Amino acid sequence: MWQNLIETLDKLGEVYDRLATLGEKKRSALVVIDMKELSNLLDAEQLLAAKIQKLEQRRVEILKNLSKSDKTLNETTSAKDFYRKAPTLAAEKKLLQLHERLSKNVDKALTIRNNNQVLAQCALDAVQGQLNRLSGAAVEPTYSGKGAGVVTHQKNFDFKA
Repeated sequence: MWQNLIETLDKLGEVYDRLATLGEKKRSALVVIDMKELSNLLDAEQLLAAKIQKLEQRRVEILKNLSKSDKTLNETTSAKDFYRKAPTLAAEKKLLQLHERLSKNVDKALTIRNNNQVLAQCALDAVQGQLNRLSGAAVEPTYSGKGAGVVTHQKNFDFKA
């Protein structure tokens, strides 16, 4: 059972590492606004997210089974304390090492995701600005009651002609 946990944490670390790498490629696609590449990356990201979900379910199941076999372990036990209950010192060290790696990979993936969200929002704002410019729209210096900008459109067509 402990070996299954080691393997699962190792696979989770690998998938999060691939997710971070994919996030860096996504950043490049967002910067140059390469929609085709972005679409491909989003598809690959979805596959990785599904793998993560599956591995997380497996990890939780393993932890529940291990906690049933040791009454001192429960849902409130921290991960590090849980890993210290491993049957051998080598397994304990490996689990703690994998836990540290997984934590770093998750933090890295989250940081990249947050940066990409900012880039995506900026790209959408730029597109909206261009569309407004092309349509003759102007943003008023005030906000609506819902906090959004007030956009007015020029009438470029004379319907009486």
